[in-house]
Formats: sequence, C-alpha cells, structure tokens
Amino acid sequence: MALVENHLDEHLLAVDVEEGDGYPEDPKFRIRDLKKVSDVGAPILNGINMDIPKGVVVGIIGPSGSGKSTVLRALNRLWEPPSGTVFLDGQDITGLDVLALRRKVGMLFQLPALFDGTVADNVRYGPQLRGKKLTDTEVYNLLTLADLDSSFYSKNGSELSVGQAQRVALARTLANEPEVLLLDEPTSALDPIATQNVEDVIVKLKKNRGMTVVMVSHSIKQIQRIADVVFLLVNGEIVEVLQPDKLSEAKHPMALRFLQLS
Repeated sequence: MALVENHLDEHLLAVDVEEGDGYPEDPKFRIRDLKKVSDVGAPILNGINMDIPKGVVVGIIGPSGSGKSTVLRALNRLWEPPSGTVFLDGQDITGLDVLALRRKVGMLFQLPALFDGTVADNVRYGPQLRGKKLTDTEVYNLLTLADLDSSFYSKNGSELSVGQAQRVALARTLANEPEVLLLDEPTSALDPIATQNVEDVIVKLKKNRGMTVVMVSHSIKQIQRIADVVFLLVNGEIVEVLQPDKLSEAKHPMALRFLQLS
C-alpha cells in the first residue's frame, strides 16, 4: 500500500491508496517547505509540503485566496519557487531549462487564449517552435484527443464557443506531449455540457496515457467526479489530504466550513 503524504506541523497526513491502483512510490512532484510572500510581506504560502503521485488526478481546493493557483504556478515556474523546494522526477525544477520544463509540464488556464489563425495553426504552434511541423493526421489526432472532430481543423478561433476554444487550447498543450497537465479552474467559464466534455478528456488522458493531472477547482462536485486525491488549502497551508469520497471527514474547522458551504 502506497501513501500520499504531507507533513504538517510535525504530523503526517496520509491518504491510503488501495493496492492495485498502480501508484508508484516515487512521486512525480515533490514539494518541500514552499513559501511565498506578497509584495507587502503578507504570507501567501506557509511552507507547503506535498507529494504528487504519477499518473493520477490531484485536486487542489480551498477558499479564495488560500494559495491554490500559486502552488500550481510554481510547478512550471510561472512564478519562480526558491531553489530546493519543487522537484520533478527528483530534479530541482529551478535547475531545468524553463522552456523544456513547460513543454513537459503543460498548463491550461481559466479562460482560453487562442492565437490568430486557424485551429490547426494553434495546435501546431508549440512543436513548430522546436522546428517540427505536425502532419494533418497528427493535428486531427490531437483534436480527437481533445474531443473535437476534424471539421474544426480550418476554423478560425474567433468562430468558436468558449468551450470549443478551451478544448483547442487543450489540444495545443497536448501537442507538446506533456507528462503533466496543470489545470487552473479550466471549466469555470463553461456550460455543463462543455464542462463534462473537458472532464471526460482529463479522465481519458489519465487512463490512456498515464498523465499526471493537477487541478485547481472551486467545484467540490467536479473534484469528487474526477480526482484521485484531494489537497485542501487554507491560508497558504495544506490542512487536509483526503480521498474524494471522504471529504466529509475533514476535521480542520475552516476546511470543513468551506466544504459545507460549497
């Protein structure tokens, strides 16, 4: 039996993972004593410690302003974490080439931002920066992976709904063949059908590609639908680590209040 671990105030928070779930002992990401303060010196992260297993969907939830997106952005250096705090496959990410890191650790934001041009132009963008031009078949396959059919190939980004544009942005991210996908409220602007489409893609990526997914969401129900393990943040600290079906067992007062009101 493997453990998803988090050290908090000298106590060990652990989520038991059933044998046969395929969780490896070595995490994909290891975060140790990650701290950040605002420009005026106010604490944003208060020594975050967490292990993110390979090939699972990790949910990060908590009240607004608790530091969820800040943790997410540290994982691909959208803000620069201190040296010795964030490790990818055992390597300190501050010692890695940042562009290579971001190809390996892709990110999808709350609102899709497509480049000028067609859907195919957008999907080809990342590989083209490395001197590789995707074939039509490769573009079609990526669109299919993002739950879009071939008719979107030549459409302009301005013709798309927000939900369709979000899936194009996902296909564009997947074109870099990332090992990790970071999702920052990726469905908050989408209707229920578009939300389900994106959730289905996330689950397929985990199941079929063994992708590690780290997702920030305000939707407790969404996290319960697709996550394998949930980290609850309150005031820049991880206060609970639970399996999605056991969120009601949270004991921290603020975490419990957040869950009851969500």
